[in-house]
Amino acid sequence: MSSRTFEKKQPQAPVSSGFEFIKGVGQVAGGTLLAATMLTSSIVAGGLVGLAISFRNLPDVRQLRNFFPSETTYIYDMKGKLLTSLHGEANREVVTREKISPELKRAVLASEDSDFYFHHGINPKGVGRAIVTNYTSGGVSQGASTITMQLVKNLFLNQRREITRKLAEAVLAIRLEQILSKDDILEMYLNQVYWGHNNYGVQTAARSYFNKSASQLNLAESAMMAGLIQAPERYSPFISMEKAKFQQKTVLGRMRDLGWIDQKQYDTALKEEIKLGRIRSFGGSALPYITNEVSRELAKKFGRDALLKGGMRVQTTVDIDFQKMAEDVVKKWHYRLLSRGLYKNQIALVAVDPRTHYVKALVGGVDSQKSEFNRGTQAQRQPGSAFKPFVYYTAFATGKYTPNSIVYDTPVSYRDGSGWYRPRNYDNSFGGAMSIRHALKLSRNIPVIKIGKAIGMNKVVETSRTLGIMSPMEPVTSLPLGAIGVTPLEMASAYATFANYGWQSPTTVIARVTDSSGNVLLDNTPKPKLVLDSWAAASTINILQTVVSEGTGKNAALGRPTAGKTGTTSSEKDIWFVGTVPQLTTAVWIGRDDNKTLSRGATGGGDVAPIWRDFMVRALKGVPAQSFTPPSKFTRPKAK
Repeated sequence: MSSRTFEKKQPQAPVSSGFEFIKGVGQVAGGTLLAATMLTSSIVAGGLVGLAISFRNLPDVRQLRNFFPSETTYIYDMKGKLLTSLHGEANREVVTREKISPELKRAVLASEDSDFYFHHGINPKGVGRAIVTNYTSGGVSQGASTITMQLVKNLFLNQRREITRKLAEAVLAIRLEQILSKDDILEMYLNQVYWGHNNYGVQTAARSYFNKSASQLNLAESAMMAGLIQAPERYSPFISMEKAKFQQKTVLGRMRDLGWIDQKQYDTALKEEIKLGRIRSFGGSALPYITNEVSRELAKKFGRDALLKGGMRVQTTVDIDFQKMAEDVVKKWHYRLLSRGLYKNQIALVAVDPRTHYVKALVGGVDSQKSEFNRGTQAQRQPGSAFKPFVYYTAFATGKYTPNSIVYDTPVSYRDGSGWYRPRNYDNSFGGAMSIRHALKLSRNIPVIKIGKAIGMNKVVETSRTLGIMSPMEPVTSLPLGAIGVTPLEMASAYATFANYGWQSPTTVIARVTDSSGNVLLDNTPKPKLVLDSWAAASTINILQTVVSEGTGKNAALGRPTAGKTGTTSSEKDIWFVGTVPQLTTAVWIGRDDNKTLSRGATGGGDVAPIWRDFMVRALKGVPAQSFTPPSKFTRPKAK
C-alpha cells in the first residue's frame, strides 16, 4: 500500500485511540495542545537520542527482517473441506498485503494511526494530544501509540503501563522504521494484531467474523473490524452487535472526517446488513479420530512446535461424508450388539485403498465425544485366526505349497518348556487330510500350526514385518493362531498388500502437506514397491475368497468377488473380520477396553462379518464389481 492512497488532509478532530500512555511525562504548565506538541518535539529531537543510548539492552529489531509469526495449521479432507485447525498460543493465518482489503487498511489507519505514512515511528501530535488529555484527566486515559509502536510492543515488550516500557516502544519504533518500509510494517501489524476470540491476524479474524477472506471485506465490515482493536471481546459483534455497531460508526466517522470516504459511503456502510460468520477458534474437530491421527503423524514427522505454529496446510486421504458414514455404521451396530448381550463393547473400523494404501475411513471407537482413544491405530489386540493368511502366504512364497497342497488336521503336541503344547481346533474335533484351501475355509488351527513349523516361524515373522506389523512377536508355536498384539490399521494395511498382489506404499492418512505459501513439505503420492511374491499374494487372496463364499465368512458376502477372514480369540475377548475387494480393504474389530470376555459364543463370523458387510455395501455403492487377478496370471516361484 502506498501513502498516495491517502489524502494529506490533516485530522479535524483528535484521535481517541484508547491506548495507555506515559504517566506524567513532561508536566504541562499551560495545558495547551501547542505547548504539549512543542515539548514533545523537543523530546523527539534531543531526549530520545539519549534514551536510545540508555536502552542498549533492547531487542534487535533487525531480526524482524526474517520474522515469521506463528501460524495456525489447517487440516482438510481430500476434497478441501476444513476439518479442524491446530494452533498453540495464536490462531493465525498470515497473508500478504495484496490479499488484504484496501478498505480494511484505511479503516485501521483511520482508527489507530492516521498519520502513519507521515511520521517516523512516533507521532509528536499524537503524543501532545495524549499528554494534554492525561494531564487534565489526572490519569492514563489516552494513548499515543503509533502502529509501529503497537507492533514492537506486541512482538518484544510486556503489556504493563510503565513509562520505561512506553519509552522503549518509542525507541524500538524509530529503529524499526529505519530498516522496514511503511508497507512492510503495516502488513506485519495486520497479521500480528489480536482481533478477539483467539484470532490473530486479519485473515483468521475475517473468516471468523464474516466468513470471508481478508481480501473480500467491504467498507462496513472493515470499519467494524477496525473498531475491535481497542477491546476485541468487549466490542465483538458475537457478544454485542450494539457495541460493535457503535465502534463501526466511530471508525466510519473518522474516515469521513479525514476525507478518505464521502458522506454517501458513510451512510451506505452504516445501513449495510452485517452477516456474521461463527467463532471458529474453539470449534473442535469435525472428525476427531482422523484429525488426531493426522496430528500424531505430523508431530512425528515435523515436531510438535511446527505442528502448532508452522501454518501447515494438510490434505488428508479421507472424504468427510465417507468417514461420517463409517462412524454411523459403527454406532448403529454398537447398539445392536448391546441388545444381544455384548456389553461395554468397542468397535474399530479401518478402511484402506489397496491401490494407494491411503486410509479412507478410520473409526477408533463408538463415540469420540466420550473417548478419543483411537482403537484403530493404538489398541494392540490379538487377531486370532485373521493372522493365518500370513502363514499360508509365507508357505506359498517358498514355492513348495499351493492352495491345493494337503495338510493333516490330526492331533499333535510340541515341547513347551517343561511341558507340552497340544493345539486344538475351535470345535475340539479333527478333520484328517485336507487342502490348505479347505483348512483356511473352516479356520482349522492344527493345519496352520503344522505349516508354520514346517516353513519356520522366523519366516512368518519376516512376512509380518514386511506387511507392516511392527508389534512385538516371537517365533513361538502359537504364533500362527494370532498370539500377538496388532492394530486394526496394521491388519487392514497387510490385507491391502495381498489385494494389490504384493505392491505396497506406506499406509497414511495424509496425502499432502504445504506451508502457508504453498511450498510442499510432504508429498505422499503413492510410490508402490513390490514387497511380496505376486503369485503367492494372489494365491492367498484366492483362498480367502473361498472363506467368504463357502466358509466362516459367509456373512460378509457382497455378491461380488470378495476375500476375507474371520478372527476369534480364546475366551471371545477379540473378534474380527478383515476383508477386501480389489478397490477397498477393511478391518473391523470388536472387543472391550478392559480385555474381558465379550459374550460366550461371540465370533468374528457371526458378529463382525455383518458389520463389515454393511459398511462395504454402503462404501461400494455405485462402484462397479471387479474380479481379482487369478494366480495363474503370475509366475509361481521355484521351490526353495
